[in-house]
Amino acid sequence: MRHAVIVLIAACCLGKFSFSQTADELIAKNIQAKGGIDKIKAIKTLRMTGTFEGGGGFTAAVTQENERPNLIRETFSLQGMTAVQAYDGTSGWQIQPFGGKKDPELMGEDDLRDLLLDADFDGPLVDYKEKGNTVEYLGHDVVDGDDALRLKVTLKNGDIIYYYLDPDTFIEIRKEIQQFIRGSVRDRVVGLGSYKPVAGVMFPFSISQGTKNHPDAQTNTVQKLEANVTIDPADFALPSSLKTEEKKSGIVGIQ
Repeated sequence: MRHAVIVLIAACCLGKFSFSQTADELIAKNIQAKGGIDKIKAIKTLRMTGTFEGGGGFTAAVTQENERPNLIRETFSLQGMTAVQAYDGTSGWQIQPFGGKKDPELMGEDDLRDLLLDADFDGPLVDYKEKGNTVEYLGHDVVDGDDALRLKVTLKNGDIIYYYLDPDTFIEIRKEIQQFIRGSVRDRVVGLGSYKPVAGVMFPFSISQGTKNHPDAQTNTVQKLEANVTIDPADFALPSSLKTEEKKSGIVGIQ
């Protein structure tokens, strides 16, 4: 009996070790499939221009600028108005004219969650341990009738992202995001496709988003993606009108 217990404990430990090793191996294959860590790290800035198609049939122009390690600015233009969301590495701010707000305002922690995901320049898998994330390999799954490899990424803030990797290319084809906000769960599904190389690194040029029942409710189509372009620091910077307000409120971003 004692021998059987020892064997069982050893098997359990080995199983956990194997799963951990498999997750790291899959991440390594994912990084290599995208172009390799050297080429990924060689990209310092990105500028994307594209279109957004909503469920109501409307189309908007979108842009996104990123700079290492976590600076970001996103714009959404429709009917002569432009919404802005940006993060300067410390604070998030926005302009939302579609809600009747034409002046810049600070973003709270809950509103910042989606923006900070986009701000992570290399994504949660690259250097995941240094970022405070954990990764588990959950085995095989099915995406739209095709086999996929499933990874569970638990972010430092407790949110969860399930990555579905193509078993042949090891590049992600879907993400399921769970955000835990004030006792409730916010879910969404992100589909990734039409990968193309930019500066030697593979990026998705078609990104759909929605719920599990309606995963293609919204679609972003990248028209142009430029790497290592010059970006004006003012694009990310907190507007001067908010600097005093930030000091008074104490609202800051998630580091």
